[in-house]
Amino acid sequence: MTPPALTRRVLVVDDEELIREVVEVSLASVGGWEVLTASSGEEGLGKAAAAQPDAILLDVMMPGLDGPGTLARLAADPATASIPVVFLSAKVRQSEQQQWVDLGAAGVLVKPFDPMLLATQVAEVLGW
Repeated sequence: MTPPALTRRVLVVDDEELIREVVEVSLASVGGWEVLTASSGEEGLGKAAAAQPDAILLDVMMPGLDGPGTLARLAADPATASIPVVFLSAKVRQSEQQQWVDLGAAGVLVKPFDPMLLATQVAEVLGW
């Protein structure tokens, strides 16, 4: 008998409601993952600490606490420091992407993305 597939829990933090919805549907329906969402860095910090997701998809540019600031606070908190973070960004310059990886991100995925491929891309970045 084959063991059941591991269900992953992913937190999506993005200030754009439509992006959150597309990512949620994509990861849930294509990837079969449980998806939590947050509309700001502050909200994401609280949900990450409470839910302990397997990974966080984090928008780079958000009002208030931006993606890099959120990542720094996640990394500084022992409760969330080990959760891998993948940035979602419309910025495609390699130098910027390398900066985010240097800050501790597991990787960077570029917007716009193909919803049918997103779960596979996230899994590849995280080595799932």
